[in-house]
Amino acid sequence: MTTDRARRPGPTVRTRVRELTAAGERHHEDRLATEEPLEIRLAWPGAPARRVWVTMRTPGNDFELAAGWLLHEGLIGPGAISGIAYCTDTDLTPEQEFNVVTVTLGAPPARDPGHRHVGQSSGSSACGVCGKDSIAEALAAPAASRWTGPLPSPEVVRTLPDRLREHQAVFARTGGVHAAALATADGDLLAVREDVGRHNAVDKVTGARVLAGHDPAAACLVVSGRAGFELVQKAVAAGTGSLVAVGAPTSLSARLAEESGLVLYGFTRADRCVRYT
Repeated sequence: MTTDRARRPGPTVRTRVRELTAAGERHHEDRLATEEPLEIRLAWPGAPARRVWVTMRTPGNDFELAAGWLLHEGLIGPGAISGIAYCTDTDLTPEQEFNVVTVTLGAPPARDPGHRHVGQSSGSSACGVCGKDSIAEALAAPAASRWTGPLPSPEVVRTLPDRLREHQAVFARTGGVHAAALATADGDLLAVREDVGRHNAVDKVTGARVLAGHDPAAACLVVSGRAGFELVQKAVAAGTGSLVAVGAPTSLSARLAEESGLVLYGFTRADRCVRYT
C-alpha cells in the first residue's frame, strides 16, 4: 500500500564517504547527525496558532523541545500545556509534516509572544538567543525561584561528564551532537537528551520533566560542551541549582550565574573541575 504521508525523520542519516589517510583511500558507509528545522506554534483559547520560533534541531523528542523552550523563554509555567501535536494543516508539504509542532495552552501565555518572538524569528543549531530584539532583551533572563535543595559535591560533579557520556548514543554513531542531562545531588541522571544544538538538548531535558508532570528544576544541569550564556539563561529560567560543563564558560555566562545564584562549573573531568560561582 502506498501513501503520501512523510516518514518521520530519525536522529541520524546514512551517507557514503571516502576516508583518506596516509595509508590510502577507503570507501564506506557513515552516519551523519540529522539537522532539520522545527517550527513551534502556540495557541490558546481565543487565539489561533501562531509561529513563535523556528530552530534547527535533531529530530526526536520534538514535543519536549517545544515545551522546554516555552518554559525557558518565560512564556509558560509547569502545567500550562493542554495539548501538543504535530501540525496537520493541509497546506504543509511532506517535508514539513513532522517539522511543525503546535502547543496549545489552557490559558494565555505568561507574556505576549508577539513582541519578542515575531513570525520571522529563528535560531540556528548553535545559538539559543538569536532573534531577540535587543541586547537588553537577551540579558533579561526569566528566572524561577532559586534552588534551595542540596547540590552535588565536587566529588560528584567530577563524575557527571562520564555518566553523561554513557548515554550519548547518537554522538557515538556520528560525533556530531551535544548532550544535556538533569541530575540529582547524588549524581543520578533524571533525563538525558542529545541534539545538534546544545540549547535544544537543554530544552529537551526540561521539556521531558514538564510533560511528565514533574518540577523542571533540578539540582544540576550537565552539558557536554561549553557553558555559554544561553545555557546559563535556561538553567536559571528552570530554577536549576548548578550547571556542570565539560568546556569553558564565558564572561557573560559567569556574570549571569553569579547574579542569579547558580553554581557554575567548567572544564569538568574525572580528575578536575573549576568552580566559577
